[in-house]
Amino acid sequence: MGALQKVLVVDDGHRAVDRALSAELAELGYASVTASLEAADDVLAMMPRPAAVLLHVPPRDTGGAFRMMSERLREQMRGAGIPVIEVDAAGQQTGAPIDLQSRIGTRVLNEPEF
Repeated sequence: MGALQKVLVVDDGHRAVDRALSAELAELGYASVTASLEAADDVLAMMPRPAAVLLHVPPRDTGGAFRMMSERLREQMRGAGIPVIEVDAAGQQTGAPIDLQSRIGTRVLNEPEF
């Protein structure tokens, strides 16, 4: 059985219990690394191959920095088949963990880490 691949979570640095995507991912059996928007590129450079990148967009994305990073990462990750998913903090509802699992896919649990 291979090791779980990591999911990169990019957020605004405010990790309140009710907004923690890492906790939701852990409940689903995913390993995750959480980084701030400013550190995301450096963390990505050190990760072998993330299974997915989740951008936890704050309610006030001043200047659209998260949206711009999302577009750039989608272009960058498209060839490798790595999903880049925006999670809108204001729009989260009950059942969000199931939605995350369906959007990331079961491949995270099945593929070995290289």
